[in-house]
Amino acid sequence: MAETHVLFVEDDDVIREATQLALERVGFTVTAMQDGLSGLEAFRADQPDIALLDVMVPGLDGVSLCRRIRDESTVPVIMLSARADSIDVVLGLEAGADDYVTKPFDGAVLVARIRAVLRRFGHAGRSAGELDGTGEPDERGVLTFGDVEIDTEGMEVRRGGAPVALTPTEMRLLLEFSSAPGTVLSRDRLLERVWDYGWGGDTRVVDVHVQRLRTKIGQDRIDTVRGFGYKLKA
Repeated sequence: MAETHVLFVEDDDVIREATQLALERVGFTVTAMQDGLSGLEAFRADQPDIALLDVMVPGLDGVSLCRRIRDESTVPVIMLSARADSIDVVLGLEAGADDYVTKPFDGAVLVARIRAVLRRFGHAGRSAGELDGTGEPDERGVLTFGDVEIDTEGMEVRRGGAPVALTPTEMRLLLEFSSAPGTVLSRDRLLERVWDYGWGGDTRVVDVHVQRLRTKIGQDRIDTVRGFGYKLKA
């Protein structure tokens, strides 16, 4: 099996070198860059399996780099931020990042988060038979909610007949909603089922991804149930 290739962009020499060694020690191949522009070049040249981006890097900051990567690819992106309460976290998620880790971080925790993202990307496409709620696909394996069609076999989404480009994380989120249309899903459940968190996580990850999904499938397609979570309109 080929080794997982990680693109790591970090301008702090100590953190970059220590993290690269920690990731290589567990079997990852790492391309480490110290600024955003060289990181973008490395991304285009190497086509890594996952990108690990520090928010504050020179040349092209991590949020802008994430946005450029997302314009070209659905490869998973994890942002690194020194402040858990920083607006940078939300900006990174809005730019298309799939998750984030706050600094300073333990190497084992970072490896676990990387593996969790890779696991869910490897299983982004669940077949219709794995949908565990009341959503019933038709004979083509297509679920329909208003003008939104979800092809559960081909992992494609259309709105009004036009294709909708979703990242694997957004697809998993939509599949989770479509498995139980009309049922309120808590943020904790979504963190566990979509982000593979076996522990409590930051619900901003859920909120930002729900908003991104709404912009693509329709703002009125997913309802917010204040104090409880979200539900897909049946």
